[in-house]
Amino acid sequence: MRIFKNRWFIKFAHKEGIADKKLIEAVKDAEAGKIDVDYGGGVIKQRISRKNEGKSGGYRSIILFRQGKKAFFVYGFAKNDQNNINKSEEREFKILAQKTLAISDGNLEIAIKAGIYQEVQNDD
Repeated sequence: MRIFKNRWFIKFAHKEGIADKKLIEAVKDAEAGKIDVDYGGGVIKQRISRKNEGKSGGYRSIILFRQGKKAFFVYGFAKNDQNNINKSEEREFKILAQKTLAISDGNLEIAIKAGIYQEVQNDD
């Protein structure tokens, strides 16, 4: 399973102090069937805990997700800033998922080199 984050999410995670380890945990939960919200079309929402706290008051992440293949963190928000995504955003994420999850490995490597995506590193 390869895990990526887009430019927007990289900035968000850095600002909020969300380590790659937390992203890996969120994807492992999804892989195990522990998905917080499945919007369909390859779009899921997973909770990410704040440092030294639980998930309930933490962050929400929108992930473009293909079981056993790839996961792309594309949007995140703190629960106290936003309760959920709206229907329009959900539709846009589904369109993005359709395009993103169909990217060939070669084109994905080009996107990584261009800084569009960054691969999440497992430091274990």
